[in-house]
Amino acid sequence: MFRALGLGFTMLLFFSTCKKNDKKQMDIDHKYTNALIDETSPYLLQHAHNPVDWRPWSQEALDEAKKENKLVLVSIGYSSCHWCHVMEEETFENDTIAELMNENFINIKVDREERPDVDQIYMTAVQLMQGDGGWPLNVITLPNGKPLYGGTYHTKEQWQKVLTKISKLYNENPIKAEEYSDMVAKGIQEVNIIQPSADFERLTKDALAQSVETWKSSWDTTWGGDKRNEKFMLPVNLDFLLDYALLSRDEAVLAHVELTLDKMVMGGVYDHIGGGFFRYSTDPEWKVPHFEKMLYDNAQLIYLYAKAYKTFKKETYKEVVLGTIAFLEREMKNPEGGYFAALDADIEGEEGKYYVWTKDELKSVLGGDFPLFASYYTIAKDAVWEDGKYVLHKLNNDTSFTSEHHITLNELRSKQKIWREKLGNAKQKRVRPRTDDKIITSWNALLIKGYVEAYTALGNETYLNNALSILTFIESKSYVNEKLGHSHKKDSKFINGFLEDYSFLADACITLYSVSMNEKHLEFAKKLTQTIAKNFTDEASGLYTYNEGEELISKLIKTDDGVIPSPNSVMAKNLFKLGHINYDMHQIKKAKTMLSTVLPNLQENPYAYANWNSLFLNTTYPYYEVAIVGNEAASKLKELGRNNIPNTLKVGSTKESDLPLFQDRYDESDTYIYVCRDNTCKLPVTDVKEAMGLLPKSYVQKNVPLHFDTMN
Repeated sequence: MFRALGLGFTMLLFFSTCKKNDKKQMDIDHKYTNALIDETSPYLLQHAHNPVDWRPWSQEALDEAKKENKLVLVSIGYSSCHWCHVMEEETFENDTIAELMNENFINIKVDREERPDVDQIYMTAVQLMQGDGGWPLNVITLPNGKPLYGGTYHTKEQWQKVLTKISKLYNENPIKAEEYSDMVAKGIQEVNIIQPSADFERLTKDALAQSVETWKSSWDTTWGGDKRNEKFMLPVNLDFLLDYALLSRDEAVLAHVELTLDKMVMGGVYDHIGGGFFRYSTDPEWKVPHFEKMLYDNAQLIYLYAKAYKTFKKETYKEVVLGTIAFLEREMKNPEGGYFAALDADIEGEEGKYYVWTKDELKSVLGGDFPLFASYYTIAKDAVWEDGKYVLHKLNNDTSFTSEHHITLNELRSKQKIWREKLGNAKQKRVRPRTDDKIITSWNALLIKGYVEAYTALGNETYLNNALSILTFIESKSYVNEKLGHSHKKDSKFINGFLEDYSFLADACITLYSVSMNEKHLEFAKKLTQTIAKNFTDEASGLYTYNEGEELISKLIKTDDGVIPSPNSVMAKNLFKLGHINYDMHQIKKAKTMLSTVLPNLQENPYAYANWNSLFLNTTYPYYEVAIVGNEAASKLKELGRNNIPNTLKVGSTKESDLPLFQDRYDESDTYIYVCRDNTCKLPVTDVKEAMGLLPKSYVQKNVPLHFDTMN
């Protein structure tokens, strides 16, 4: 219930970590408090003292709209969203606008990170109506939830016109409003109607190659990535292209991947002082980022750069892994073991304030080192961002820089360490960005994979322990009565896990099993996979629905990959891997059927189906299982893992096992390595290098520069 409390604003806005008893105290210190005060989402809590009568997404709110015959206003965003903050301050804190909203609408605020299913349904609606979408996402629906209007950020004046116009339409011509909303709802439903296919004959190397050739025309050959005015890192795309380049021996693809990896880490989209990546670049050169930091980006980029380090052996890539991990450990780790969702872009109403520098600030902090620092990080008149502030970025690689300035790489590394320490200390005097302290299951699962890849690339046992700690946290906090929750926060409501939570966590457990040899992780992955089959299967398409059972205005089947892979593509790859671990042809066939079903979309838009392309690679190039059995399996598995070997499942066992890959192969007197393909194994060997020699040359790289004739 909306409560007007009559007292002025006398306290700072609460932090995302405030407890419920703190919230009750703060109720009496604000002029307005709405139903969001009882939520735990930092984004919803940010709106708890708006004059708008917000309430969280619930069936009760929708039922009230039907009872009162009111339009529903669904406003979707997330805590680190810059334009969400702007619209709140300009519009949702305005008493006149709030009065208009409260009188004519049931107003619902949604945290897209808590309810990605609601976000996806209405994002589809806005894309159908407007051609594109973004956040804040603002949708006006009929009482039945069918969209009547959709858009993103609006100024106060624009929003007032929209509210007035849509309210008038609904009151004066309800039949027209209903007809239009039915049309949009039907469009959403049609997007989620997918025709199944099991035409495996179309799954060929030539079809995969043509998909990549189609993609190549959109590549930015100067700055890396794709030709776009704004650039997202998209780790899943680069991960696929790296493996494809190696297996197909395509030097142009490999060069594009390396160029993109280099340019991203040189640009301002990477935090050169604090470590970690920002969400995306606002320009084609990766120079000026949008300054929020998201867990899902950094988790995947740890994985990507660790894998790239295995391939190219570039120290820069190793440093990126170390710097990003250090950032997460320092700023985004819950003491109990999970990792928070995001850091805000805005500080004191100013985007990026925590991360940018004026020339005078840099001179004051760095003293005599400033000229060298300025040359290294492009502090020059023509590189200023705005208001005399600079975003640190590099135009030259370290080899060129050291040659130009007549210093060694070791001397540069020492300077960098000093600069980071000095500027890091200076940043501590600034107001920190707000933390969204939700612990999202799917995003933490991505980080498990990131830590495992860092462990295999760098050999640091701490990273494996971190991965295990995250899994322990999820199992203890977000897995209740064999039901997986989507996110965790103290005192928060249990939100049923979505397909991405189950599929990503199953993938993480398979990955953990492959390095730890602990079969309990494999069993948990199997259990999660069984739950998906039971509760998420869409019989019509043969794919899986995004949510479990809850009826929205349409079922939702997510197939396209983006900043995170689609849960259906991850599920298909899980089935493929489990099929090879268990020699289960039914699971492998199911994975290939899913791939065949999305093939038309993949060929038309490979940019948005890169994780499916990875499965395409698995099915069209020989896929190998490398099974290490014996008392020294752990050390040999670790040695093997230091290499990037695409299209290969690597597993080990130090004991007798009933798993098909290990059955009747344990010998306590020695450790054997079996290289197998399609259930057929070559004679076992005892040396890792000898085992790698049994694989095709394109599967095993030796420092892979850009010329494949240097491979062993």
